[in-house]
Amino acid sequence: MPNAWKLNGEAEALLARADQVAEKTIAPAAPAVDREARFPAGNIDALRSAGLLKLVSGKDAGGHGLGLRAAVSVAERIARECPSTAMIWIMHNCAAATIDKHGTPELRKAVAEGGKLATLAFSESGSRSHFWIPVGPAEKSGTNVKLNAAKQLITSAGACDLYVWSSKPAAAQGLSSIWAVPVNAAGLSIPAKYEGMGLRGNASAPITAKDVTIPASNLLGEDGKGFDVMMGIVMPFFSIQNCAVSLGMMEGAFARTIAHVNGSKFSYDGAAINSLPQVRGHVAKMRVKIDLLRGFLLDALDALEAGRADAMLRVLEAKVAGAETSLEVHDLAMRVCGGAAYRKDVGVERFFRDSRAATVMAPVSDALYEFIGKAVCGLPVFG
Repeated sequence: MPNAWKLNGEAEALLARADQVAEKTIAPAAPAVDREARFPAGNIDALRSAGLLKLVSGKDAGGHGLGLRAAVSVAERIARECPSTAMIWIMHNCAAATIDKHGTPELRKAVAEGGKLATLAFSESGSRSHFWIPVGPAEKSGTNVKLNAAKQLITSAGACDLYVWSSKPAAAQGLSSIWAVPVNAAGLSIPAKYEGMGLRGNASAPITAKDVTIPASNLLGEDGKGFDVMMGIVMPFFSIQNCAVSLGMMEGAFARTIAHVNGSKFSYDGAAINSLPQVRGHVAKMRVKIDLLRGFLLDALDALEAGRADAMLRVLEAKVAGAETSLEVHDLAMRVCGGAAYRKDVGVERFFRDSRAATVMAPVSDALYEFIGKAVCGLPVFG
C-alpha cells in the first residue's frame, strides 16, 4: 500500500533513502555482522550519509525535525534486514530526541550537524529492569558533575559518541537525573565484550563509570526530573520503535520463509513445499499476526499524535505486543521451514535468535504486563 505510514513528503523521501541503504548496504552485511558479532560501522556510516541520523533532530539545529512516525517507518525497514543495526538506530533516536529537547545548542548541533551517534545508558546492575530508578550517584563539583555507576548491556557501548546517561539526582529531590556523557570521557570502561545469542552486532555491553567528570551544563532537563524525561520522551520513542523493530523482523522472517516454501521442491513429484496445506495454514497465521501488529502500531502512532486518552496505554502495550507477537511468528517460521530453518543460508534462524531479545530488554514483558494491568485497573503505574 503506497504511503501506508501516512508520512509527509519529506519523511517519504527519507524512507526511500533508508530503503536504498537497507537494500544496498545493510542487507549484504547482515550475515557477517551476526556471524562475527561485529558492530556495523559501515551501516551507520551509510545511514549518516543518507541524513538519517538527524531525522528526529530539530531543523534549527540542522536536523530534519521529523517525529516518531517517520522514525518508526525507517526502523521497520532496517529491521527487515539487520535487527542489530535497527536497534542501534532506534536507541540513537531515543537519545537524539532527548538531547534535542533538553541539550545545549552545542550538543544539539553535535548530533544534528555533526552526525554524532548517541545511545541510552539507563540500565544498571543495581536496579536491573527498573530503569527509572538508577542507583549510580552524581556529585556536584564546582561547574562539573562527577558520575559513578555500573551500567549493564548498553547498546553501542564504546562505539557511539554520546551516552544519554541516568543517575541519582546531584542535589535535588527525585528519582533520577539525565546527562549527556561523551564516550571518551575519562573514567569510562567496558569490562566485558558482549557475546550473546542474538542481536550480536549491536555492541551491547556493560559500562563502568569511575569518577567520570562532565560539565554540569550537560544536564538534560532538570536535576531530579529524570523520570519526567524518561516518560515524556524516552518511553514513547523506545516502546513504539521497539514494536516497529519487532514488526520489521517478522516481515524479514516472513519473506525468507515464503522464499523457502515457494522455491524448495520435492524431487519425487516436483511439487513445492507450499503445496502442503499445513504449510499454507502456518504462513497464513504468520501473515495475520503480522498484519494485526501493523494495525496496532499505526493506531498507537495515531493515538500519540492526536493526544488521545489511551495514548500512554498504547505506549505501554507497544513493546510487549511486538515482542510477544514476534515470538509467535518466528516460532512459526522455524516450524514451516523445518530442518532447513537451522541453516544459515535460509536466513530464518538469525531472525529467530534476534527476536528473543525484546522480551528480556528492559522494561521486560512481565513488567510491562504489570504496568498495563495497573493502568487498566486505574492504579498508579509506577507507584
